[in-house]
Amino acid sequence: MQQVRPKKFLGQHFLTDLSVAQRIAETISAGRVLEIGPGMGVLTQYLLKNKDIDLTAIELDRESVAYLKEWYPELHLIEGDFLKLNLAELYPEGEFCVIGNYPYNISSQIFFKVLEYKDRIPVCSGMIQKEVAERIASKPGKKAYGILSVLLQAYYDIEYLFTVNENVFAPPPKVKSAVVRLTRNRRQELGCDEQLFKQVVKTAFNQRRKQMRNSLMSLVGKDNPLLSDPVFTKRPEQLSVEEFIQLTNLIDGKGNG
Repeated sequence: MQQVRPKKFLGQHFLTDLSVAQRIAETISAGRVLEIGPGMGVLTQYLLKNKDIDLTAIELDRESVAYLKEWYPELHLIEGDFLKLNLAELYPEGEFCVIGNYPYNISSQIFFKVLEYKDRIPVCSGMIQKEVAERIASKPGKKAYGILSVLLQAYYDIEYLFTVNENVFAPPPKVKSAVVRLTRNRRQELGCDEQLFKQVVKTAFNQRRKQMRNSLMSLVGKDNPLLSDPVFTKRPEQLSVEEFIQLTNLIDGKGNG
């Protein structure tokens, strides 16, 4: 069977360097694992070799599905869209990990979905655009630090493992890639209203280079005495996860009178 033709609309860049694929596969050692977008199975082959891994893969591209069925008949393969997949149906109970050479055009959406199942996904690893990897692993005060950094770091420890050059893909992307691993931290509860926390973070970063007095005015009301608190003179990229939690409680407490 001939190789699969990469499709631009699916964000497909097939990894061709087997040593990189093996290193990605080794970021997860055991347990139930869901691989997103296996393509032609370059990563899949190493995951299947690990007998401590119970592997399931989900692939949207029909051409890739046909290829995988022919070359990896033992693979438990789902044809479908990960973003629409009901993970609670696939894994009714217990933990599972997520891995993949993620399509660049949906990597952020994949991480937001992982967050929805944060209490059941202890590890999520894989390859993404270098810029996105730097963003999610960034510390406060850095230019890359933003919404995804805060929301993911609230629940996961993030490791930037290594950089991958453009020339090991077919077709080569225009940017470098990186492999990351997210490991669930010990935080069980945020210690604030979770929905409000998300709203505060997203609203604060809407005007990231301005003081939060400007960006959060729409949330608290422009005449709210709360805006005189020194925290509102800071820019959002200066605040740690813990400080965003404190800010959320401050807004929540004042809002409730």
